[in-house]
Amino acid sequence: LEDFSPSPSIFIFLLVICLLQGSNTSLVRLNDNGYEGIIFAIDPRVPEDEKIIEQIKDMVTTASIYLFEATEKRFFFKNVSILIPNNWKENPLYKRPKHESYKHADVLVAPPTLPGRDEPYTRQFTACEEKGEYIHFTPDFVLGKKEKEYGPSDRLFVHEWAHLRWGVFDEYNEDAPFYSAKSKKIEATRCSTGITGLNRVHKCQGNSCTTRGCRIDSKTKLYEKDCQFFPDKDQTEKASIMFMQGINSVVEFCNKENHNREAPSIQNKLCNFRSTWEVISNSEDFKNTTSLVAPPPPPVFSLLKIRERIVCLVLDKSGSMNGFNRLNRMNQAAKHFLLQTIENGSWVGMVHFDSTAYIKSNLIQIISSKERNNLLESLPTTANGGTSICAGIKSAFQVIGEIYPQIDGSEIVLLTDGEDNTAKNCIGEVKQSGAIIHLIALGPSADQAVIEMSTITGGNHFFASDEAQNNGLIDAFGALASGNTDLSQQPLQLESKGLILNSNTWMNGTVIIDSTVGKDTFFLITWTIQEPIISLWDPNGIPMRNFTVDTVSKMAYLRIPGTAKVGVWTYSLQAKANSETLTMTVNSQAANSSVPPITVNAKMNKDTNSFPSPMIVYAEVLQGYVPILGANVTAFIESNNGKIEVLELLDNGAGADSFKNDGVYSRYFISYSENGRYNLKVRAQGGVNVAARYLRHPLNRASYIPGWVVDGKIEGNPPRAEIDEDTQTPLESFTRTASGGAFVISNVSTLPLPDLYPPSQITDLEATPVGDEINLTWTAPGDNFDVGKVQQYIIRISDNILDLRDNFDNALQVNTTDLLPNEANSKETFAFKPGNISEENATHIFIAIQSVDKSNLTSKLSNIAQVALFIPQTESDPDESHPNSGISVSSLVLLVVGSVAIISIILGAIICIVNKKKNSRRPRTGF
Repeated sequence: LEDFSPSPSIFIFLLVICLLQGSNTSLVRLNDNGYEGIIFAIDPRVPEDEKIIEQIKDMVTTASIYLFEATEKRFFFKNVSILIPNNWKENPLYKRPKHESYKHADVLVAPPTLPGRDEPYTRQFTACEEKGEYIHFTPDFVLGKKEKEYGPSDRLFVHEWAHLRWGVFDEYNEDAPFYSAKSKKIEATRCSTGITGLNRVHKCQGNSCTTRGCRIDSKTKLYEKDCQFFPDKDQTEKASIMFMQGINSVVEFCNKENHNREAPSIQNKLCNFRSTWEVISNSEDFKNTTSLVAPPPPPVFSLLKIRERIVCLVLDKSGSMNGFNRLNRMNQAAKHFLLQTIENGSWVGMVHFDSTAYIKSNLIQIISSKERNNLLESLPTTANGGTSICAGIKSAFQVIGEIYPQIDGSEIVLLTDGEDNTAKNCIGEVKQSGAIIHLIALGPSADQAVIEMSTITGGNHFFASDEAQNNGLIDAFGALASGNTDLSQQPLQLESKGLILNSNTWMNGTVIIDSTVGKDTFFLITWTIQEPIISLWDPNGIPMRNFTVDTVSKMAYLRIPGTAKVGVWTYSLQAKANSETLTMTVNSQAANSSVPPITVNAKMNKDTNSFPSPMIVYAEVLQGYVPILGANVTAFIESNNGKIEVLELLDNGAGADSFKNDGVYSRYFISYSENGRYNLKVRAQGGVNVAARYLRHPLNRASYIPGWVVDGKIEGNPPRAEIDEDTQTPLESFTRTASGGAFVISNVSTLPLPDLYPPSQITDLEATPVGDEINLTWTAPGDNFDVGKVQQYIIRISDNILDLRDNFDNALQVNTTDLLPNEANSKETFAFKPGNISEENATHIFIAIQSVDKSNLTSKLSNIAQVALFIPQTESDPDESHPNSGISVSSLVLLVVGSVAIISIILGAIICIVNKKKNSRRPRTGF
């Protein structure tokens, strides 16, 4: 087939096959009520211990029954794959993975976030009802060593599964563990309120423990900081799994009838006061199933061991690759991949294709630079002919099959710039093969139908435009490092930058090498016309020589031996030709295997979308599993024709960002300029004393059980690792870039349209009483989601939380004449006097805000803030010191008897004195 421009029919076909699926990488599917394709991945840093595998099996098997009963006999776990690291010893039971990889892991068994931090948690940073990223269990938790603190592992797995699969949230809140209830008492944040227990301050030193009642904090009007809720060991309440699944009687999720809407839980805040069961019942899983009668079969387990990597490059050399310098740019990027990205020990082959396919290199195992250089010689030098993608893929199967007859788990990197309406003919063969297809689409006409191949095989999808200065091809190949190796062995991109030089002939810049990286540091420079003058200096000002210059591919590179010096490296490139395009790419690896490097991961919330629906950009900045705060994070979104939209991403807990200070930086994207592919690239920078590691416990973690109440006495659990929740450790300066892959937009209108986008929802409204006023604070939304400035705010109050939520327009309105909105993402403050609330016996004022833009479009209702109208009562604590206070019963008896004796003596003395006074007033008689 000769190359031709994309046809509407192919584009419609793409939209039908892709639907509007999310970009979550899980391979889990629901089949006849059972979840299939669940992946547990054991991190390479976990010491070998076969008990971990057995404990995972036991946990999932028991959890399946618990899940089945908790979901009204609806869901269970059907089959599970356990990924075993490459560095564990061989076992005949271990098979080779197919599509399963660490990228697709649903549960990571990995070292704790910090030493002593064994709390299970789900990485979840999207909105209510949206799937989470993964569950993190530590080896000690899986081995049953933390059951006292977190409860049985099988029940906790179901708790975390609900986070991961259905997008529900916790019904406790360690930032707001107590609240003022309508009963005018202080209650523990929980669901349901049928869970009984004691609110106490319980302190232990050695073997001596003291327990006392909780005092009210004069500022918060709630219980003091050290007060904790201790649940009764014996309960009758069945709900809820999202509060404390470790309670024996708890076997259900909170539903509409028993849900506690008063509590300041994360579930209430993010899911608009709906119960967890209401959210689960609204899921696609629930809608596509009915309850079963028979109990489910036990799960089936597959043990899969990570093997050496097998990759075949399938490169387009059709006639259209002659245009826009595509062939040479492909070779530059492929050379970078072969020189720097692909790991030692990997097997690599190469196929070229036009209207037919050509095997250029059988699989070669990369042991040294010799094999890498041999593969460089196999890259295409000319471009002509048509496009047959299926021919290229089938030849890749042949290359792989010669050494590995079962091609399961092998990877094909397919780069194409042309359309091929026969590509869909081999989708079935690709699916059956067990191979993983990574698609790199080059230019605006690259075939759309091939996206399904990458989707169904769990591969990546990248897009690079013809604007060479955007460095899209090198970024795409660079993002194809294996995710199945230890993070310390993966190449990280520190810099990716390019310029078109006309009047100014210089491209100058700096690259920061921080102390977490520096090993195997690689500088790559490319040009389009003529080799530039290259200058590079290390942080001490010493010039770097000995660049390898490849004049044919128009690139030069330098590998820094050993570990590169920490600090600011400076480069200066001088072009020798007019309209020259230069790029600079820098990669490095972790300097120390025991110190996790700073990483950036980027993604969109969907792989495909239809105008005018908004999208969200996410960028996760972490060191290991610890979030990095205060970084400057910028997204560059490139359209099909190379136009770039720049977005500053924020971790402020407002607008598109669900959680403040979780290391995930987010922003809405609505600037669609055309139909077709878009590419996401993110740059993160940390300046001295700006970025910091945030050491607080992870969000959406399992509830730590401080102890149980047994026969009225508190039996405390081992204390949690004491770390100041607000500890932030400053970081040195760093830079990272990351490719977030491609996404596809359809139905973009070329006609002028009215305002389509309302202000974003306010999600961080807070209310504080000050005298007779209520002070409100929130983050300003924008005219279009989180851009611009709203026209006005409508604030309403009510004494009934559900009335305010469901009948906002009829609630009492607050006068906001003097409230002038600020620019989006500014901090807003407003104070008002609440005035008259209709009910005399009202206990709370509930407050919500709606924003209105200049087109009179209104936002969703904000989260609802509340203020108590009373000073709450403490719960009765007749003996300020509980029986478990460390004072013995005999001591207590002596104390009481002694007290009675002293009181008796005092009373006797008083009576004597009174009698004497009375006698002194009588008249005396003489003798």
